[in-house]
Amino acid sequence: MSEYTLYTYFRSSSSARLRIALNHKQIPHTLHPVNLLKNEHLADAHRALNPSATVPLLVREQRDAPSATPLRITQSLAALEYLDEAHPSTPHLLPRDDPDSRAAARALAGIIASDTQPVTNLRIVRRVRALGGDAEAWMRELMADGLAAYEAVAAASAGRCSVGDDLSLADCCLMPALWNAERYGVDLAPYPIIRRVRAYLDTLPAVVQAGYYVQPDCPADLRVEPSEQ
Repeated sequence: MSEYTLYTYFRSSSSARLRIALNHKQIPHTLHPVNLLKNEHLADAHRALNPSATVPLLVREQRDAPSATPLRITQSLAALEYLDEAHPSTPHLLPRDDPDSRAAARALAGIIASDTQPVTNLRIVRRVRALGGDAEAWMRELMADGLAAYEAVAAASAGRCSVGDDLSLADCCLMPALWNAERYGVDLAPYPIIRRVRAYLDTLPAVVQAGYYVQPDCPADLRVEPSEQ
């Protein structure tokens, strides 16, 4: 049994951030799919674990004290930073000796995780549709706004990745946002830095293996084997 369990949904960009990080750090973990379209996240059993009734939820069993309550982290950025701090011998998501680069990575991650994703998630989309709005246009406009901000900020820090040449917290947030943007038909042509970074991230096994299209709960009609990428 893995020490970590990740409650996830294949299309959830917030969950994908943690899938990338766990893969990148090579931390053994178990995936526990939660079907958002079937409202499994609203079930009492899930709410008991995560009162926000969302995914991701990262659970760590306390192996040194089996009777202790497992650690539950209900926010993706908190979970990403926890993994970095709890596993310092694995590849870092935040540069250890460069506070400027750490700040840059956190700022870029925030553009996605705080400014863009919360207003384009399933809960908001359902409300836009209920009010008679064009949810797809809403998504495209707000995603494009977020990517434009990311592009402008990343200009000062990007190398192969969003901050320098190594995968960071920022890239864990960017890549799932790009999967969502493509799903809704956002034109990525105006973002050359993002496209360059994405081309490199597409070569990393940790990213490929975290893609929605290879997850165990991905429907067969959307599934793509990694060898086909």
